[in-house]
Amino acid sequence: MSGERGSATVWTTALAAVLALVGAAVVLVGAAVVARHRAGAAADLAALAAAAQAVRGDPGACATGAALAAANGAELVSCAVGPDAVVRVEVSVPVRLGPLGLLAAGGRARAGPVPWDADP
Repeated sequence: MSGERGSATVWTTALAAVLALVGAAVVLVGAAVVARHRAGAAADLAALAAAAQAVRGDPGACATGAALAAANGAELVSCAVGPDAVVRVEVSVPVRLGPLGLLAAGGRARAGPVPWDADP
């Protein structure tokens, strides 16, 4: 049994390292999920703001969406206004994931008026 002297220290150190790695992975995944939710919310709000302007015939509807996306910490990547005033937007939110660097979480949304003959 004298050959196993100090083995508990080695096992404790190994377990602490595994727990630290798992904890770091959980934090990184959590940051990515939060960024994804922020991107989705920013896309929804930008699409709604742009659609509100597009319904009125405002040619600057996408500029309104871009301003609202920026106010929510996102960048408007694309914006398209259809002939029926339906707006499709795509946004990007930067997220710093520690050693993985600065990445982007994306979000897409569509908003516009509901046709009068739509089935409820």
